[in-house]
Amino acid sequence: MRRRLVLLAAASAAVATVPTPAFAADVRLPSRRGASTRRLVLPEPTGPHHIGTVSLHLVDRSRPDPWVPAESVRELMAQVWYPAREARRLPLAPWVSPAFGALINPPGSGYELPLTHARTGAPALPGHRPVVLYSPGFGMERTAGTAVVEELASHGYIVVTIDHTHDSPLVEFPDGRVATSAVPPPTGEPGEEERLIAKALAARVADTRFVLNRLSRPQRALPGGVWHAMDLRRTGMIGHSLGGATAAQTMLEDRRVTAGANLDGAMSGSVLTAGLDRPFLLVGSEGHDRAGDDTWAAFWSVLRGPRLELQLRRSGHLSFTDYQVLLPQAGIPPEDLADAFGTIDGPRSVQVQRAYLLAFADRHLGGRRGTLLSGPSAAYPEMRFLP
Repeated sequence: MRRRLVLLAAASAAVATVPTPAFAADVRLPSRRGASTRRLVLPEPTGPHHIGTVSLHLVDRSRPDPWVPAESVRELMAQVWYPAREARRLPLAPWVSPAFGALINPPGSGYELPLTHARTGAPALPGHRPVVLYSPGFGMERTAGTAVVEELASHGYIVVTIDHTHDSPLVEFPDGRVATSAVPPPTGEPGEEERLIAKALAARVADTRFVLNRLSRPQRALPGGVWHAMDLRRTGMIGHSLGGATAAQTMLEDRRVTAGANLDGAMSGSVLTAGLDRPFLLVGSEGHDRAGDDTWAAFWSVLRGPRLELQLRRSGHLSFTDYQVLLPQAGIPPEDLADAFGTIDGPRSVQVQRAYLLAFADRHLGGRRGTLLSGPSAAYPEMRFLP
């Protein structure tokens, strides 16, 4: 398992600018047979609010599935995370669906996957709250950034995470059906990679805009008060890897998204030439910046709104996922993770990312102007400001 993990992780890290669907689908936790069961844990959010969550099954009847055209409608799973009233009688939501859990943690492994800090179906706190959309990396699931998502929700934001069906390794629907990845295997044809990225990006932008459309009208599946608490006039978007490119392209095509952030993903799409006139944040892993990524340089040059480029020292491409804290808990040695996750301590990486993403959301969605984005901070020396 460890050798396979190293090879996959290295492939992901080496091509931070190129999406790869392999990693999440091929991760298996190492077996601890004969040992007592160990539960993995996610970092606790730091905000003042309890968190609720609920999953939404959404069906877009206006288009067939772009990956499986025989499916005449596009089915998605989304998940809403929100500030909630205390509801100890309700269960904590699992980190992933049962089918996805069985994929990465086969029965008898000796591990239990994490529970989140959110209560399933908890009633929402009253208030009018900004909304943040989250798109994961290519070949990853909507739960991959839960540590950051929960932090934003605990500080008063409503966060909506999106599974992009058939580019995610596995999406489980409420009736038990499972949609697996339908990304075609590479053939080596000229231009194949560019066509694949363009197809995935178009599908993801359409998914995101459809989710926004559905959120604009009441959803019966939402617990009491959640829909009324959403202030869609203040909507931002965060994405990792191809999810970051999705955030930028969605902003270009849909002005309802007023601020965006890209976590270590190459830029793609017509936004590279059209640019944006609203705030955008680029956060790169160690060595990933405008100087080495032509797509970032091109995108930066056409940004007309507030813009900021940061770099997380000693991090890797997959440092922007929950796996950075979970895989070490499973006993995988640091040297087997370094190519994908760098050498930064996982919990510390989460802490730093949380602080800067919250500051960005506060400044551009929440109407709160702190000083963290103004320049380097002695409290977070791991974050480098690039001119």
